[in-house]
Amino acid sequence: MWPNPDPVRPGQESVWDYPRPAVARACTAHVVIEHRGLIVADTRRSVQTLETSHPPSYYIHPDDIAPGVLRRASGSSLCEWKGAAVYWDVVVEGEVLPQVGWSYPGPTRGFLALKDHVAFYAAPFDRCSVDGETVVPQPGAFYGGWITSKVAGPFKGGPGSRGW
Repeated sequence: MWPNPDPVRPGQESVWDYPRPAVARACTAHVVIEHRGLIVADTRRSVQTLETSHPPSYYIHPDDIAPGVLRRASGSSLCEWKGAAVYWDVVVEGEVLPQVGWSYPGPTRGFLALKDHVAFYAAPFDRCSVDGETVVPQPGAFYGGWITSKVAGPFKGGPGSRGW
């Protein structure tokens, strides 16, 4: 059963207006990831992926990620639109956050903008923000979207959303 989209307030986008299949678009929002007092990532040139029922994911160029924090992790997955993903651990002051990032080293033609960029789950970090607003992680263990006040849901990942 499809949910009823939440009302869209001024300045918001509805995730129900996002396309399927997903798309990638350049984003100039100020995206920051912080953990244990370290700025893990800081960018104004991310690439967003947008997909029906999902809040945006933000892919960050390695030049905007703190040197030495990424470590290739085990595992891989396949996205029907983006291609084969690899995973990344983040290491901060000896603390390992396992498989908190993912990237597409050889993305499909429609997602070439993601090449050499890394996206991150928000939940494991002390703070992730977009334009100064602390994000809420997308519900569910698999999804990596970042919820801000600029997107209206409901969002895939919560109870009862598996069939969306």
